[in-house]
Parts: sequence; structure tokens; C-alpha cells
Amino acid sequence: MNKTPDIEPTIEEILNKALKKPISREEALKLIETTGDEYQALIRAADRRRHELVGDKVTYIKNWNINFTDICTGTCGFCAFRKDPGQEGAYFLDVDEIVQRTRTAWDDGAVEVCIQGGLHPEVDAYFYEKILIGIKEEIPDMHIHAFSPMEIFYGASQAELTLEETLKMLKDAGLGSMPGTAAEILNDDIRKVICPGKLTTSQWVEVIETAHQTGVPTTCTMMYGHVESAEHRVEHLEILRNIQKKTKGFTEFVPLTFMHYNAPLYKQGISIPGTTGTEDLKLYAVARLMFGDLLKNIQVSWVKLGFKFAQVCLTAGCNDLGGTLGEENISRSAGAQHGVYTPPEELQRIIRNLDRIPAERDTLYKNIRHL
Repeated sequence: MNKTPDIEPTIEEILNKALKKPISREEALKLIETTGDEYQALIRAADRRRHELVGDKVTYIKNWNINFTDICTGTCGFCAFRKDPGQEGAYFLDVDEIVQRTRTAWDDGAVEVCIQGGLHPEVDAYFYEKILIGIKEEIPDMHIHAFSPMEIFYGASQAELTLEETLKMLKDAGLGSMPGTAAEILNDDIRKVICPGKLTTSQWVEVIETAHQTGVPTTCTMMYGHVESAEHRVEHLEILRNIQKKTKGFTEFVPLTFMHYNAPLYKQGISIPGTTGTEDLKLYAVARLMFGDLLKNIQVSWVKLGFKFAQVCLTAGCNDLGGTLGEENISRSAGAQHGVYTPPEELQRIIRNLDRIPAERDTLYKNIRHL
């Protein structure tokens, strides 16, 4: 970067380094706490690094979400989606219904179906296998992106299988990739507050690394803006980076800002009311500079942020707009105002307005078609 008198020398030195190689955890913490001119310089550096790594294309995918049940034994304090058996609004789709919805999505042009559900007391890894087999028999070319690390951990336990046995079985049945959700914040002190019944940090890492070793790629996520600090966010990014150095199995990083409106954590006065816009932008920018060429794809969630702010985030290091979606229920139940299907033409409009290049992709970023 060019010498700028208004930038504090230490910050300028870090940003200059960031254009050549990934920054350290300590440097990332300094950047994520910047304000004023230093903050503006951070955003510019992340955008420049994005351009160097992935160019000016902004990708998205034609996909569809199926949340097959909202019945869940979990007690996550940020979740407004879960229901108890018999509670009003509780539902559980059978395999035939899941397959039919996937068929509809395929006929409408989707190339990926994302399948997740609550931790239903009658569900196990063998039920997941039935879903995969059913879809692949009906639509063999549909990519199935399914089952969070928590679902894999739970399903394996319910079926009395090891993680490796479970993941091999599901891969053989047609599992193409997994969402790296259930990560929330990878710090056990934070997890005890926001999701005390969920798998621990080390268990989450174990599921992810086992998936990668089994040949199942995953995304990685962070759900932030509740009770964690800037230090926790950077610690989380460092854990993800170390996994990627080891396995190369992450396809993208997806930051997910906490939707507080209907979340028990917020209603009980435990959490803050989500992040501010500058906090979001700083997280995306720091993630870009921490990951460097280890993990080139950073997705901004228009479901969480809305189209206007999602577009702004594309100037802070992000290069992917996620999916066209359909039936997204989890974020909307927490209070998100977005999440219903959006046509590709709308995403293309947002991208072109930035003077960037729209590109349709597959789940693994291997097939990218410029428009």
C-alpha cells in the first residue's frame, strides 16, 4: 500500500504484509479493532486482496433449502426454529416428501439441495442414508449438500456408529458435501452460554476433519454478534485456518451474523442485539487477510443482511453471494427479513451494479460459468 500519513504505522505495516501473505492472529486482532482511517484502510486492503486472489467475478449458486424437521432435542439459545414433539408448528417430512421437493427444485433449475434438520429423537444416521439414496435414485445428478457436524455427531451416536463409519456410509449413499454449520463460536466458554448441549469445539473439529479425510468437503462458518468478543472471533478464524492448512477441505467461509430478534438469548437479556455494519465489514475483511490463498472464497449472506448491505460487503473482501435459495426457515424464524427464493437475475443486478462479473457456480467452485 502507498504511504498514508493518516494511518498509524503499525496498522500500515500489517496491511502491507497482508497483501503478500496471511497475517497472524495478533495482527488480525489489531485490525478487527480499527476505527477511522485505519478501518477504511483495512477495507481497501481486503478488497485489493480479494481482487488479487479471485479477480472481479462474484459467484452464486442455484440451490434449494430443505429443513426436514423443526423438532429438536437441542437447547441452543440463539435458535427460534426448534419445536418440541406435539408443539404447534412442529413438523417432520418423510423421505418421499424430501425427494419430491428435491425433484421440484431440480425442475426449477437448482443444481444443489441443502438439507438440514433438527435433532429429532427418532432420527439417526440411517435415516440420513435413506434421504440420500432416495434423492440419488430420483435425481442422480443433484448435488446433495447436507447435514451439519452436529447432525453427523448426533446421527452417528443414535445409530451407534463411529464418525468415520457414518461419513463413509453417507458418502457412499450420495453425500456430496456438508455445511460447516454448528460452529457458532469455537470457544467452549462461549458455547456453554449459547449452546450448552451442543458438541464441543474439539468435537466439531473432529467431525470436520473426519469428513475431509473421508473425502467429504465442507464449508466453514461463524455465527457471531451475541456474547463473544473480538478476541473470540479471531480465535475462531485461527482454528478454521489451522484446519484448512491440515486438510484443504473447506470450500468457502460463510460468516453468519446473529439474528437476535426472536432468539431466546436476546429475549433473556444475555446477548447484545447483533452486530453493527462496521463490525460485519471488519470481520469479512480480517477473514480475507487471515485466510489469504488458503481459502479463497468468502460468502456474504444476503439472507442475514439483506441485498443492499450484502452488496456493500462485496467491497470488503467477499466474492460469493451464496444461493438463490428456497424454503429457508431457520434464519427467518429468528427474525431475518429475507430468506425466500430470489431469482438469479436479482443477484446478477446487484453484482453488475458494482461493476463486477456475475458467475454461476457449482457447490465445490469447480464449474464456474461467467454470465
